[in-house]
Amino acid sequence: MTRAEAVIDLAAVRSNLAVFEAAVGGPQVMAVVKADAYGHGMARIAQEARSIGIPWLGVALLSEARALRQSGDTGRLLAWLWAPGDPDLESCVSSDVDISVSSLWALAEVAEHAQRVGVRARVHLKVDTGLSRNGASLDGWAGLVSAACEAQDAGAIEVVGVWSHLANADLPGDSSVDHQRAQFEAAFAVAIDSGLDPEVRHLANTAAALGYPDTRYDLVRVGIGMYGVPPSTPGSAAALGLASVMTLRSRLALVKTIPAGQSVSYGSSWTAQRATRVGLVPLGYADGVPRSASGRAEVLLAGVRCPVIGRIAMDQFVIAIDDRIDDARAGDEVVVFGDEASGAPTADDWAVASDSIGYEIVTRVSGRVPRRYVGAP
Repeated sequence: MTRAEAVIDLAAVRSNLAVFEAAVGGPQVMAVVKADAYGHGMARIAQEARSIGIPWLGVALLSEARALRQSGDTGRLLAWLWAPGDPDLESCVSSDVDISVSSLWALAEVAEHAQRVGVRARVHLKVDTGLSRNGASLDGWAGLVSAACEAQDAGAIEVVGVWSHLANADLPGDSSVDHQRAQFEAAFAVAIDSGLDPEVRHLANTAAALGYPDTRYDLVRVGIGMYGVPPSTPGSAAALGLASVMTLRSRLALVKTIPAGQSVSYGSSWTAQRATRVGLVPLGYADGVPRSASGRAEVLLAGVRCPVIGRIAMDQFVIAIDDRIDDARAGDEVVVFGDEASGAPTADDWAVASDSIGYEIVTRVSGRVPRRYVGAP
């Protein structure tokens, strides 16, 4: 390691996926690898999931699906977020990517490209059951289903899935989950009554897969949980039987003592009350370390938690060492976040410190930080 690295534990990926497979029982598991596998490296994580028999991968963008196909992946793969005229649509249709459709324009574009390349496109119809993002509205659902039936009868598409997305599955016992499930089942009944026979129904994400068994249906989409980050903040991965996959590490670039009355970093938000030994960590918000965690987060140095002091800058931040560690010096390893069993702060701890969620902490680690993979079978 020179300045910093993100260590990605592939054994933890396999272990976490096994936890979900055991928890959900019969339904199939989809490993969600969108956003560069939540910052962990999409192609490498996808390979790991496939190596243990995970049948489905999920991505948001058609460009992500295309990249996976170009990397050699040939298994079932769903992409769900795109806009009119997406340049990757035809490539995805021709390379057997399952495509989510939420509107008549999207259905028409998929059918058009399928007919152009001479294939039958696999489509998952998405209904909005209460998240109010993507998905056909309930009052437009019957029309979309009817148009999908026509396109299927014409040989352009095959409707292989019906799905939706939960708004509050990370809140135990939230009544909206039951409401959305009822809406989903009503929408699915419309599809069946129209003559469709989808292969899979899917509603559950990571949180629902663990906390709401009646939302599992035929397929569960496991995203943040496979990376060992709890789906709710604050949370504990260990309590769910999960292990953190990413450890963000750096090395001290400088250790020095500043006198009483001297401030640290931009804005002088922290001032030494007495002579204080501090360490410089060469990571900043350009690397994905959230500036909003300034003065609230901690790192692990020589087995000891040390607080971040002053503002986190673009390339660096400062920690208070003081008398916590007698012999700290430049070059010593600093763990910014990692597995809680190691005593390090977790991604979730940094999320709490920055008023965010663990998802953002891992996905924002930038390309300036090299990934190093360990734990290959």
